[in-house]
Amino acid sequence: MSAEPLLKLDDIQVSYGDVQVLHGVSLEVHAGEIVTLLGSNGAGKTTTLRAIAGLRPTRRGEIQYEGKVLSLRPASHRAEMGIGLVPEGRELWAQLSVQENLELGAYSKKARPKAAMNLERVFALFPRLKERRRQLAGSLSGGEQQMCAIGRALMIEPKLLMLDEPSLGLAPIIVEQVFQVIRQLHSTGITILLVEQNLKKALEVADRGYVVETGKIKIAGSSAELSGNEAIRAAYLGL
Repeated sequence: MSAEPLLKLDDIQVSYGDVQVLHGVSLEVHAGEIVTLLGSNGAGKTTTLRAIAGLRPTRRGEIQYEGKVLSLRPASHRAEMGIGLVPEGRELWAQLSVQENLELGAYSKKARPKAAMNLERVFALFPRLKERRRQLAGSLSGGEQQMCAIGRALMIEPKLLMLDEPSLGLAPIIVEQVFQVIRQLHSTGITILLVEQNLKKALEVADRGYVVETGKIKIAGSSAELSGNEAIRAAYLGL
């Protein structure tokens, strides 16, 4: 693990109107890691990812990526820096084709010249998407839509890929495929920050994790430490 983290959050606070959601979240993600955020619904996990991506402004605190402060950088600049987000619910353009959705992922100046090459890389990773490239994204199965959402994020060649509930609503066999893809992406050198409802699977794939409760980090540790923590097993794993 390198001394300087790829991503560092220092006491960030985020609100939706008058409602404060994050009350001082601090965490680090080092290059080459898979780090997972654990916690119940409404704990602030999605808001944390959206703040990193630039989709939600911070009230206080600092986000650093590769040593650069992100506070005043818009979401488009953060994508160009290599921060990719696969949002909860996938958020595809349902009336556009699979290929059009993927190509829209390469909207940044940096990504556009490599769009054709990266499209072929995505098709190599997800052959089913290549088969259905002309099909409307809204007509895909849930698993295929998730592959399309991941593929769209890969079009910017992310160094940091953030996945928000990638297995949500998917059949168990498709969940296995999603986690195989996460391992495969990680093996290519992509650093991953994962929010996942299937906590057992998340801890199996992650190096470390943070437990978020009511907008604060309550516990941090290796996946083995968190899996063995009786309080976490009872509260989040149902064990």
